[in-house]
Amino acid sequence: MPVTFLDAHRVEKPWGRHDLAPLFDDQPRDRPPVGEIWFEDDNSRELLVKYLFTSARLSVQVHPDDAAAQARGFARGKDEAWIVLSAEPDSTIALGLTEPMEAEAVRAAALDGSIEQKLYWKPVTAGEVIYSPAGTIHAIGAGLRIIEIQQNLDLTYRFYDYGSDRELHLDEAMEVSEFGPFAGNPAPRDIGSGRSVLAENGRFVMERWTLEGAFTLAPGSATLWLLPVDGRAIIDGEPAAIGDAIIVEGAAPIEIEAGSLIYVAYPGSHVITDILTPMPRSASQRSRAGAV
Repeated sequence: MPVTFLDAHRVEKPWGRHDLAPLFDDQPRDRPPVGEIWFEDDNSRELLVKYLFTSARLSVQVHPDDAAAQARGFARGKDEAWIVLSAEPDSTIALGLTEPMEAEAVRAAALDGSIEQKLYWKPVTAGEVIYSPAGTIHAIGAGLRIIEIQQNLDLTYRFYDYGSDRELHLDEAMEVSEFGPFAGNPAPRDIGSGRSVLAENGRFVMERWTLEGAFTLAPGSATLWLLPVDGRAIIDGEPAAIGDAIIVEGAAPIEIEAGSLIYVAYPGSHVITDILTPMPRSASQRSRAGAV
């Protein structure tokens, strides 16, 4: 089948939240808070998508790039990106250092905890998208609901964890980190017809779709991840709405209602310009009838 709706799996974390709506049903108050919602995918595809819900700062960490990860026997490294869905007024994400530092000074700061003050804690707001290349020292702040899109690698090196007893990986982290400020991301690029490119020229492309109408998705050999966060769409005859994660691996019809917002990601560095083809009206009507 060219279209797969992924099942969601809740992961309880002490730094998580109970208030998950409107993305998902709230977590019952007699259960631990939910920090992550993973979308289960047994096929080990190149990307992984999850939601994060934070009530406290997450650990200071870093991920290896492709070369460093492959030298350790892994298939790929870990670039990642965050789509901020909601943020409290003082919410931040740490990205890189406030100034260039020598490696040994970074090590010392990680050991004594002062690395928390050496990071650039960037204020973030709803709708903001950040692409974080591998090697970027980072930490997710409190008060956030985020979609995280990443290369599919379960490998994290922790610099610092606010005095907890969790394992740190300082030697490994030092080997793969950039010891300077975050370079930042280019501004979103509008490519017309309700499509904006949020990230490109990295390990995956991200787009924001605000278009409406009936189309044929034509990803070619690429695999698409579609993430609706507002409105509604019908994909290959199946309704898709807020909180869904859908993988598209072949040509499929999609009909998007007015006012919808869908985030899209796919591996590679370049935008697939012809990924959507408007559907003739008669075909659109057949697609809609098939969903009834």
